[in-house]
Amino acid sequence: MNDYLASMFIDDELRLDEKIAFVERLNTDERFRQETQALLRQEVSLRSAVVTGIPAREPVPEAYTMQPRFRRWFLAAAAAVVVAIIAGVLFTHSPGATMVPYRFVMYRPDIHRAEIAGTFTDWKRIPMQKIGESGYWQIMLEIPRTEHRFTYILNDREHFADPTVQTTERDDFGGSNSVLSLERVL
Repeated sequence: MNDYLASMFIDDELRLDEKIAFVERLNTDERFRQETQALLRQEVSLRSAVVTGIPAREPVPEAYTMQPRFRRWFLAAAAAVVVAIIAGVLFTHSPGATMVPYRFVMYRPDIHRAEIAGTFTDWKRIPMQKIGESGYWQIMLEIPRTEHRFTYILNDREHFADPTVQTTERDDFGGSNSVLSLERVL
């Protein structure tokens, strides 16, 4: 509270009667006076002149520099790692080799809207189709043959883990996600 009052005083955001009470408190409360003075010194420092030039840089000792031969080797190794990562991403997500059709189904006759979101949708919501008046909802998606996390969203707000998927985990928002592994699906 003391910092707040001092800040309001410094920024000239107190009414006249509040300023009078503030000055009276400065005269009677030694700790408050010291804190206010410290904040005023900090304000002076913040409002001081801006640095206009770049400070001189000290030379780096030769012991800390890369020799040209080692630098070429390091850059080649770094480039190989980048290529390997890009190739891994491209080949693990190529639609022809790793995508599999998967039908998500749930029984919830008590709702009027159902959506699905997960790692395979980049957590974007995709509407599910209601199957007649049966209470079932479904969607067929082509998803990568790997492990996924997903949830159903009911009536635009309630998250619902798939009861047919055995593995679930807590998400970062206090809910549960279903964990689906398609690595062994043929």
